[in-house]
Amino acid sequence: MMAMVPTGRTYGLLLGGGLVATLLSNFSDAPDRLGIALAALLLFDGAVLAAMVWDGLQTQIRRATVRREPLHRLSIGRDNLITLHIESPGPADLRLYDHYPTAFAGDPLPLRVHLGAPGSQTVTFTVTPTHRGEYPWGDLQVQQRGAWGLAWADWTVAEAETVAVYPDLIGLRQLSVQLAMQATGSLKQKRRMGVGTEFAELREYGTGDDPRFIDWKATARLSQPLVRVLEPEREQTLLILLDRGRLMTAPVQGLSRFDWGLNAALSLGLAGVSRGDRVGLGVFDRSLHTWIPPKGGRANFQQLIERLTPIQPVLEESDYLAAATHAAQQQHRRALVVIITDIVDQTASAELLSALARLRPRHLPFCITLRDPAVDRQAQQRTTQVDAAYQRAVALDVLAQRQGAFSRLKQRGVLVLDAPADQISEPLVEAYLRIKTQGKL
Repeated sequence: MMAMVPTGRTYGLLLGGGLVATLLSNFSDAPDRLGIALAALLLFDGAVLAAMVWDGLQTQIRRATVRREPLHRLSIGRDNLITLHIESPGPADLRLYDHYPTAFAGDPLPLRVHLGAPGSQTVTFTVTPTHRGEYPWGDLQVQQRGAWGLAWADWTVAEAETVAVYPDLIGLRQLSVQLAMQATGSLKQKRRMGVGTEFAELREYGTGDDPRFIDWKATARLSQPLVRVLEPEREQTLLILLDRGRLMTAPVQGLSRFDWGLNAALSLGLAGVSRGDRVGLGVFDRSLHTWIPPKGGRANFQQLIERLTPIQPVLEESDYLAAATHAAQQQHRRALVVIITDIVDQTASAELLSALARLRPRHLPFCITLRDPAVDRQAQQRTTQVDAAYQRAVALDVLAQRQGAFSRLKQRGVLVLDAPADQISEPLVEAYLRIKTQGKL
């Protein structure tokens, strides 16, 4: 059903008619000047309203058609692009209200669209969800101004649906392209020689190549120096243990620390699958909440996404030892075991150290901690104010305790990566690829 909304021009004309009537009633010499002014006002306002109704009715005949592209899975913490398609039989001025969930941040509405001639146009805007889950997305409201500019024809397009917010799928798609380009050599990076465990090919010796990897038999046979190219071993095992306990509930840069950890875990899992490894994942708090045994292939990675998306952090203390013990019992073959968590004090780091020690020497433990960049900024901020100086001292103490914990982990042979929570995915993937190329497994 179409409604009509007066435009600013209509209100201006009505206001102007009232001013003219006021002047007539005050300055006219006619004996019945008040009645004349009132009659003139009613006639004028009636004519304006009739013209507005006519303008709105004519708009119904030539109204535009607006539709929204189907909403796919949205990515948490990302600007997700929403596309609207418009077709109009003639020139049109439109205001579009797309009633996305109030929990989302997004571009301000309405969207203003002007079509100077018959045809079609596409407009876009972005929404940014900050929590995973399913949300109701409302109908599309369209307002089209009449040719005389007196009325907005207002109607609703039935586009309501339920939209699902997933982890950072946009980032995963970008990473997938990057990994594919690296694998095919499209990035034109120099291939490292003699790194890895599996023979790949022979090629001519070049300046800078390690002479230890010269294949002397092939060199003698072909009378030219050839070197062996080795690639990292495939079909290794990558186990990811993701903490969802109390420390992971804290908000960092608009998302919970757990959401940043989940994005990093999926990025690492995608890198593992793309390099031919078997990837498994466990989510834990005071007990093991979810366990996905190691498997290879893209189908397994899709299962990881679907299984992990509904999981939320909880206000419970995490049992690192129980998670590490379960991983050691389930995984007998040597694996890279990555624990994604955070460290606050000496007590927590001691429990984490004991858990990671259970994994050696059979497995290679790798501890990932998600730092809050606000603490870094606070520690670097110099001030003479007492409150700010106290906060800076607390931040410096937190960072010092973290460094002490990292030192103890490294002394026990644990690999460590500490980075801002909102920037953890890229260095984590790079660290994993470096471990692969160096043959540490």
